[in-house]
Amino acid sequence: MKTKDAKRQIEIRNKRASFEYHFLQVFEAGILLTGTEIKSIRKGNANLTDAFCVFKKGELYVRNLFIAEYELGTAYNHEPRRTRKLLLRSSELVKLERKVKERGLTIVPTCLYVNERGLAKLEIALAQGKKSYDKRESLKAKDQSRDLARIKKIKI
Repeated sequence: MKTKDAKRQIEIRNKRASFEYHFLQVFEAGILLTGTEIKSIRKGNANLTDAFCVFKKGELYVRNLFIAEYELGTAYNHEPRRTRKLLLRSSELVKLERKVKERGLTIVPTCLYVNERGLAKLEIALAQGKKSYDKRESLKAKDQSRDLARIKKIKI
């Protein structure tokens, strides 16, 4: 039986997203990539910090997802920050588009990984922006959990 770590050997997280947003619902989406892009992701050369998702003609796209050019790629190398199509079920797309339009929520990429079949997947979250006092609360909780972990480590 494979563990979760064995499934996700390459995992690139957007740490800033959990600080900036409350995640309401999480989805797993495939990404339409070229050959040099998947090779670059397998080497861990990607960044999610500025990435965001937008709807265009009923389809979901991720913008500003940085995937570094593959160093062994030739003239067929990809553009690092091009717009990439996300692959979701049509029912999920309709649900997401409706919630984004109605409530003013946003869709944020949280994690990029390669699954056990070798396919790149993007974890996206339907999110609501945090207020500044919410951010302070999350920082306090993070500090308290870190202090508690230090105390437990010292006592053991």
